[in-house]
Amino acid sequence: MKVVYHQRFTQVYENDPAAEAGRMEAIIKELDGFEVIEPQSAGLDDILLCHTSVHLNYVQKYGSVYETAMLAVGGALKAAEMGNQGKAAFAAIRPPGHHASADSCWGFCFFNNIAIALSRLLEEKKIGSALVLDFDLHFGDGTANIFKANPAVTYFHPEDGNRQDFLDHVKRFLDEKKSDIIAVSAGFDRHIDDWGRLLTTEDYRTIGGIVKEYALKNCNGRRFGVLEGGYNHLVLGQNVRAFLEGMD
Repeated sequence: MKVVYHQRFTQVYENDPAAEAGRMEAIIKELDGFEVIEPQSAGLDDILLCHTSVHLNYVQKYGSVYETAMLAVGGALKAAEMGNQGKAAFAAIRPPGHHASADSCWGFCFFNNIAIALSRLLEEKKIGSALVLDFDLHFGDGTANIFKANPAVTYFHPEDGNRQDFLDHVKRFLDEKKSDIIAVSAGFDRHIDDWGRLLTTEDYRTIGGIVKEYALKNCNGRRFGVLEGGYNHLVLGQNVRAFLEGMD
């Protein structure tokens, strides 16, 4: 398992408690033993695979935040590239992306990292289909909007209120689907000590294992994840590590 990360992702870019300082530090300090790779910034052509030029111009007005957002997209592109080679990878990036649609964004997102990464693989014909598992507490409306008219990409956001039902739903859904790669929008705000108050740290390890099993069975091991939500710094790093160990 390789982790894509850059020190720049520690930047605080929103005046909101959910985006306070220390989030990325809480993750990285728990990832000893994983190889860390720095990404390069995405290009404008990457952004325009999923977003309008009007939206691109809007985000550019944010200055340094725009630069960090471009680096985050680059992190997702790098993780997708490695994942497509059958090597599990995770993009520990910030800002997140699953609330970014083609011409709008909200929820601390600017560009849709995972959608751009998959669109690049599709554009270059490295894959013909993809499955997106989004286990964040919040529905990834941006990802769903971007791919709603694209039959090559299946977006799945489980919403069960019981933790065992949630895990069973993930397993059952994946058992019924085929794709060339599985990509995970990994948000950790369903944890019992976070906003969702549902999943345990071990449950994230289980989900990672389900993803690995699916990838090995259906798509030659092709799998990668990108960071989305998760706001309790006391447990966030442990949850990310558990997921990565399961997916590795």
